[in-house]
Amino acid sequence: MENRRIIFILLIIVLAVTIVSCKGKGGFKKLFSKEDEIEIIRSDEDFEFEITEDDGMRKTVLYFKDKQGLLVPLMRKIPWEEGIGKLALKNMVDSPELRESLRSTGLLPIIPTGTEIRGMTIDNDTGLCKVDFTEEVLNYETEKDEENLIKGVVYTLTEFQTIDQVQFLVEGEIVPTFKFGSDTSKPIRRENINLVGNLDEQRSKVVVYYKGNNFEEDFEYFVPVTIPTLAPVPNIYTALETLFDGAPDELGLSSGIPQGASFHGVDIKDGVAYVDISFDYGEPPNDGQVFNNMAKNIGLTLSEFGDIERVELLIDGKTLEEAGIDIYIDSTIPAFANEY
Repeated sequence: MENRRIIFILLIIVLAVTIVSCKGKGGFKKLFSKEDEIEIIRSDEDFEFEITEDDGMRKTVLYFKDKQGLLVPLMRKIPWEEGIGKLALKNMVDSPELRESLRSTGLLPIIPTGTEIRGMTIDNDTGLCKVDFTEEVLNYETEKDEENLIKGVVYTLTEFQTIDQVQFLVEGEIVPTFKFGSDTSKPIRRENINLVGNLDEQRSKVVVYYKGNNFEEDFEYFVPVTIPTLAPVPNIYTALETLFDGAPDELGLSSGIPQGASFHGVDIKDGVAYVDISFDYGEPPNDGQVFNNMAKNIGLTLSEFGDIERVELLIDGKTLEEAGIDIYIDSTIPAFANEY
């Protein structure tokens, strides 16, 4: 009887060691998951994206257009379900319900009415997402609509950490070019959102966030704009210099930078961007809203560069406290440009 008990205990130990070993080598994955597919639809666990509320909703960045035809990122809470990338696109398809829900923002859908997403696959190794639309996706009217459709879909899907590029398909087939000549024969990466000017004549480009406004509903939003520059490479100084110069006149945008504020320099240390400014008209305003607007606008522009977590404003090289300004500033780089 004692011998049987010893043998039983030894069997349990051997079994436990075997399970731990298999787990360490991916044994559970082989037993309980399918690995023989080249492309798989990822579950939400594969996306390093913020799943939020207890009610099963999640924060997801979707792209729409404003009345000037500029693409605008908008964080919206959508119901979580398997295949969240596909669901994100479904929430961008034009419909009376979507237009009504966006009414107070002044923004408009970019995916034509009646479009369905037939399927979506993502390659583990390359970050390539193939998305298959029904033919209604081509029911847009202008070249600008075509550009916004393509870039809006690409930017929405590449908001997910595991997607780097998007291949468009229509009714299961790759269409080499869309109606107005956009090349869709190969996978597309995110680049040149709301491009202003000609890149061929410049040496680099920066993405700067400017402010739009739906005056009818008093809704403000930020718009990423690609600006060509003469700098040899994209850099933080040039991006902030461009922001302080103001938005190009043709865009009809503004910024959170007040008139008379000048940019002098920026220093990055331990994840903090120290941005030195001055006010040309004399004493700086002792107004928390002014400085918070500046910090958010600067922070969004700096979010295009990695490893920056906070913004600290300096006035003529002095901290706000040293300059005699006693106000609270939310200095954290914003997670989302626009929330609604």
